[in-house]
Amino acid sequence: MPLRLFRSRNVAGANVIQALLVVGMFGMFFLGYMQRILDYGALEVGLAFLPATIVMGAMSFRFTGQLNLRFGPVATLLPGMVAIGVGMLLFAMTPVDADYWTDIMPAMGLFGLGAGLAFPSLMTLAMSGATESDSGLASGLVNTSVQVGGAIGLAVLATLATDRTDGLLADGVSNASALNSGYHFAYLIGAGLVALALVIAVGVLRSPEPAASGGETDERARRTEGEPAYSEAA
Repeated sequence: MPLRLFRSRNVAGANVIQALLVVGMFGMFFLGYMQRILDYGALEVGLAFLPATIVMGAMSFRFTGQLNLRFGPVATLLPGMVAIGVGMLLFAMTPVDADYWTDIMPAMGLFGLGAGLAFPSLMTLAMSGATESDSGLASGLVNTSVQVGGAIGLAVLATLATDRTDGLLADGVSNASALNSGYHFAYLIGAGLVALALVIAVGVLRSPEPAASGGETDERARRTEGEPAYSEAA
């Protein structure tokens, strides 16, 4: 992989931000809160995640592209990141006897909304900073940052959650409460990483300039060459 890709602040920034975002997302999916705390079965867990996937798909395929065109990918990305961070914080407050509709469903909706806004915008930013010849490499790099960031982040969150749980169990806390506290600790770290990604996004990313229309391009070319901007017929 040529290191020249990272000369673009959008390519480098988008990949770092995406790696940070997926840490919290992977933690939500794979740490097992609903299985181990709420005793959900496999089908129940799948249905519990269904609202997030529906909202994510609807935003990605129907709305995010239009928002990117109207407001720019950075302006679309930032609210999505905020939604993901708030969703992480809501998960960090779920009780041991959580009710799905009041304690989990709102966080799922925010995750879906945030991911549907953020990840297509990050892809747009990452690709905007690459040349045409490097577009394939830039696309592969984005996908790699998701997998590597998620795998490393999940391993770190699982380790920290386990250490937190083991410490509470040693202090005599009940198994369910200790597990829940360990998960909460992991979710708070994930929310902190989202906050860090938000800071990077504000400081590093820049929305690409909109492409000039054909008429504007022709007029600019004539002016550059010293020709009058009006047509001879006029």
